Amino acid sequence: MLTAWTPAARGSTWSADTCATRSTVRGDKITSVTFPFDETTQSELMELLAAVRRGETFLTWRDGEGAQQLLVLDQGRVTVGREDRSDIPLVWDPEASRLHALLEHLGGSWTVVDDGMSRNGTFVNGARVRSRLRLNDGDVIRFGSTDMLFRDPSSATGETAPASSTGGHLASAVTAGQRRVLLVLCRPLLEAADGASMPPSNPEIAKALTVSVEAVRSHMKALFKLFGVPELPPNRKRVELARRAIGMGIVTLRDLT
Repeated sequence: MLTAWTPAARGSTWSADTCATRSTVRGDKITSVTFPFDETTQSELMELLAAVRRGETFLTWRDGEGAQQLLVLDQGRVTVGREDRSDIPLVWDPEASRLHALLEHLGGSWTVVDDGMSRNGTFVNGARVRSRLRLNDGDVIRFGSTDMLFRDPSSATGETAPASSTGGHLASAVTAGQRRVLLVLCRPLLEAADGASMPPSNPEIAKALTVSVEAVRSHMKALFKLFGVPELPPNRKRVELARRAIGMGIVTLRDLT
């Protein structure tokens, strides 16, 4: 049985200004791949962390009103399309086909299938799916104009994310010093049962790593830019960075051991 998903409570509606930069399709490629993160509410962060802790395979995306959606993939076949009866109904997306694509679990792995059933195509990390493609933790899938992040935390503990995936690309761009800062930043959120803990301040991170506050500040500035964190109040900005690092699988519970 497919686990039902419901939108997390939010007080704003979707607009292009609240999402990451839009990508441009050229032939069979998308020139840039960005997952449409938005400001994260506490309930959304808790929902995401809970799924990661349970080791569940899931998809997360934002619907037509900008609300975070999370669907646990606990059955072997999932339909995606604009029809209401689809397992994932993209009713707000005019670029999605009525039956756009399928997600199927085969041989222990999740795959995405689009063998010409969609008009505008299905893309994984910017490359068009021509038939069937195996998914890896951190992949960004585009159905129509809707981007979804595929997470498989259990596989991430045994494999290195491919460089072609969003998580793999960012992981390769993060320096050793930046990664140490990220681990300290995310630890309270990963360890807290309710996900309600706040990330540590720059002085607290500096003390934990025995480095200068200025060094931490420099790393944080670079990480905000690398992860595309928008301008927010300081505490919210740190939470959003941690959310993105955890959501993309850059930092996992396994990293804390």
